[in-house]
Amino acid sequence: MFHALTDGTGATEFLRELVKNYLYLMHEKDGLENVILTEQDLTVKDQEEDGFGRYYNPDERGTRKKKNHAYQIRRESKEYEELQIGETTASVKEFLEVSRKHGVSMSVFLTAAMICAIHEEQSKIQEKKPVILMVPVNLRKIFPSDSMLNFFSYIEPGYRFGEGKDSFDDVLEATKQYFEENLSKEKIAERMNNLIAYEKHKILKWAPLELKNRCIKMGAKLAEREVTAVLSNMSVVKMPPEYAKYIERFGVYTSTMRTELCVCSFGDTLSFAFTSRYDSTNIQRNFYRILKEQGIFVKKVEADYPKEAKPNYEGKKVFQIFNFCCIAAVVLCIMLNLILTPDLHWWIFAVAGGFSMWLAFATGYLKRYNLLKNAMWQLLIVSIGSILWDIFTGWHRWSVDLVLPLVCLIVEILMELIARIQSHPPKEYMIYYVMASVYSMVLPLILMATGVILYRAFAVICVGLSFLFFIRLLLFRKKEFKEEMYKKFHV
Repeated sequence: MFHALTDGTGATEFLRELVKNYLYLMHEKDGLENVILTEQDLTVKDQEEDGFGRYYNPDERGTRKKKNHAYQIRRESKEYEELQIGETTASVKEFLEVSRKHGVSMSVFLTAAMICAIHEEQSKIQEKKPVILMVPVNLRKIFPSDSMLNFFSYIEPGYRFGEGKDSFDDVLEATKQYFEENLSKEKIAERMNNLIAYEKHKILKWAPLELKNRCIKMGAKLAEREVTAVLSNMSVVKMPPEYAKYIERFGVYTSTMRTELCVCSFGDTLSFAFTSRYDSTNIQRNFYRILKEQGIFVKKVEADYPKEAKPNYEGKKVFQIFNFCCIAAVVLCIMLNLILTPDLHWWIFAVAGGFSMWLAFATGYLKRYNLLKNAMWQLLIVSIGSILWDIFTGWHRWSVDLVLPLVCLIVEILMELIARIQSHPPKEYMIYYVMASVYSMVLPLILMATGVILYRAFAVICVGLSFLFFIRLLLFRKKEFKEEMYKKFHV
């Protein structure tokens, strides 16, 4: 489930519905009745409610505190960064007995155990930075809402080791105190209001969506330094009694670039699922050993479905071979230049040509899952690249007189074909159509107006057809055009 659609609670509800419908289809003949899992009077509008907007209060914003850089796990990644999954189970009753014995909740106990498991992989020098976990918080339990959209926050419990108190009990007590201080309604509301304030900012609100996305990615990259790993407790998964007898357990996994532990329970079965892209499983081993030392015994779950299959990374291998061939060709050209014609420096053009070919191919490979975006990137690379080549080879204007208008028209035609062949709805192709047509109109017009383009026939044809392409969108896709312009650029 893509996180842009919903959070863990929404994904769990979807999974419950999926399992229920499957079991009903399989056991309808056995007398299993079709039941409704959600409340009878729940509407689609209730499920699509923006919980953040409903509970946002600008008067309850907290003061921002400078965060410490957390210890980062440094391990050898798997060759192709494939996801590594490990699942175990334990008894809910047994776990609760141990956590209550220590006077803490299950989440507090799990957090302390994971912090200690990570600490065991730290060196003395690395203890200068604290181990900090990101722990998602379901806001529906604090602010009543039936929304199935994202409605969660998070807290960041952590512990700095190397100061004399490094036992599990010390970490557990510090974690318990942190949860008590930061899980209050007031603290959660302050954090939520601080984040939503960016969305409601009068200036930032009207910034183009593409610019916002870039800034969010940069912010997320910087925020990664503040977290060591992630622990997500999905709580109890409930099913109707008549369906529960067909279910052994539920499990939750996340696709992540860092180490993450997801926990959920069904009946008396508590499921742990570690996901990471590292070869080492030392943290997982440490975590389960700590649980065992505290009296909690876990059982490893052997994967029986889907059947083990060797992943196919042929595409990445081809890309690696292509990278090597480009480098080898450039090196060969440099060697030949130095040996055969040392007075000429044609190797510079060989390097530039190799880079141009590599850039176009690499972009095509990286954007291969979105052909429309791929076409837009190729338009920019080929048109700008040809102009640069023309400039550095004596400026004969072939790039602006011929290549630019032809490439613009070819890309627009390709976009039309791609959209029709792949049956894209207007909202998926609209922004790429607009960008390509505007680019194909504006750039040639500017170059003609400034006298850069001398042979105008191809440029005039390009501008005219691009204008018609653009007008067609306004006339026949007016509603979708307005929606996309507001969504992307707030215009």
